[in-house]
Amino acid sequence: TISMKSTDYLQIPELISSQYEVQLSEDEKNRYEQLKAELVLHLSDEEIAAANAASLTGKLVQLANGAIYTDTGDIVEFHDRKLDALEDLAEAANGKPVLVAYWFKHDLARIQKRFPESRVIDTSRDISDWNAGRISMGLLHPASGGHGLNLQEGGSTVIWYGLTWSLELYQQLNARLWRQGQKSGAVVIHHIVAAGTHDEDVMRALERKDVGQAALISAVRAQLEGKYEREN
Repeated sequence: TISMKSTDYLQIPELISSQYEVQLSEDEKNRYEQLKAELVLHLSDEEIAAANAASLTGKLVQLANGAIYTDTGDIVEFHDRKLDALEDLAEAANGKPVLVAYWFKHDLARIQKRFPESRVIDTSRDISDWNAGRISMGLLHPASGGHGLNLQEGGSTVIWYGLTWSLELYQQLNARLWRQGQKSGAVVIHHIVAAGTHDEDVMRALERKDVGQAALISAVRAQLEGKYEREN
């Protein structure tokens, strides 16, 4: 097995990571805690039940993003905090394109409603238009666009509207812009995090996985280098 870090051998721009924290209102916090404690939440007269821990986790992440699916598949909107934060971050980009990572379908629908100029990057035409600077806000799902797309020519800012538990998908989506050929001096990764919600758990989990993975690679490399020195 050969392990090589791109940052050790390729010219990769600086990576700047930040968290944009949004605050829920007291009423929103109370309803969020109610779901977590009782596994049942009533919103707009719709009953939303979390039958098990995995389902509850998904629903809590949905709530943190601002909307949630009912048991019948309908969408109930909860808050606009992340949409407002996305608007602030897009404006702060000063006209430069931003690549927005979303997770749930209702995230996509709500983003497209707030930002009619946004566009899902899906086809080869979308990729060409993005790299040519014709898309001000590109929308990308980590599971469908995290691998194989060269988007570094179209922008240098990633905004995570909805987080993922998968370290691989997280790193691969960031690598669409943070890669060789990026002309900007730095790539900025923003994470919109709802304070006091499951978002914070996901961020901590990603950080722990990343640290563990890096530590493992470093340890193996040190062992191999030590063995090579002894043998030579």
